[in-house]
Amino acid sequence: MARSHILPTALLAKYREEVATMGLGRYVDLQDSELSVDAFSFYTSVSAVYSSKIEGADIELDSYVKHKRFGIPFRPDHTQKIDDLYSAYQFAKGKPCDRANLLEAHRMLTRHILPEGRGGRVRTGNMYVTTPDGRIEYVAAAPHSVEAELDRFFADLAQLLQMKITLAEVFYFAALLHLVFVKIHPFNDGNGRCARLLEKWFLAQKLGEKAWFIQSEKNYYMQHQTYYRNIRLLGLEYETLDYGAALPFLLMLPASLSLNLPAGEAGERSA
Repeated sequence: MARSHILPTALLAKYREEVATMGLGRYVDLQDSELSVDAFSFYTSVSAVYSSKIEGADIELDSYVKHKRFGIPFRPDHTQKIDDLYSAYQFAKGKPCDRANLLEAHRMLTRHILPEGRGGRVRTGNMYVTTPDGRIEYVAAAPHSVEAELDRFFADLAQLLQMKITLAEVFYFAALLHLVFVKIHPFNDGNGRCARLLEKWFLAQKLGEKAWFIQSEKNYYMQHQTYYRNIRLLGLEYETLDYGAALPFLLMLPASLSLNLPAGEAGERSA
């Protein structure tokens, strides 16, 4: 493909080699859950719950399904943030994956995270990612460059959506969009949730609705220490990131296809 503005392509050849035996085509055999109805999507619940659990939410999928599908009440503070993220995923299913819609999705998913009026707005201050003991482990893009970096990011996204690319490239760029977005860290909060939604959104735009059934968020949660370690591999500061170290992270998305579907669902089939 043409050289991208912000998304590096140097790892594509190695990535193709690595995923050649991973059965990427298995996504076409994924089926929706029998629990899904017009007003409830089981796999959207999986995405919202596990993406939230990565950020520390204390809720189990079974409890959330009981709440969302069967109307069993829980304390509002137990479900509100997951409900917001669920709504953002549902919103994304009916919209093009672009800047305006991503900002709206961020506004929705941070309704109970950020103060009123702050969702969907790009940060204007410095942003650091810290460890639990207060050490800085990452310095995000400087506030004066965030808008320009987002311009480059969404230009690449628009180009990719217009291009015909291979299945391996779809998975590669979906994970890379996730990673680059997290590294820009354009919001005051909700960056990880938004990046994981963006990854799935891009997959669905390129592959169709079955992409929404891929349990990537669950896979990231099940390996959340590895997930964060792979994100950290690129370096400490945005300006000096080494995307040559991104392959371990990029391979986590296709590995999600190896997760077993819930009991009663069709199992994995070869492509």
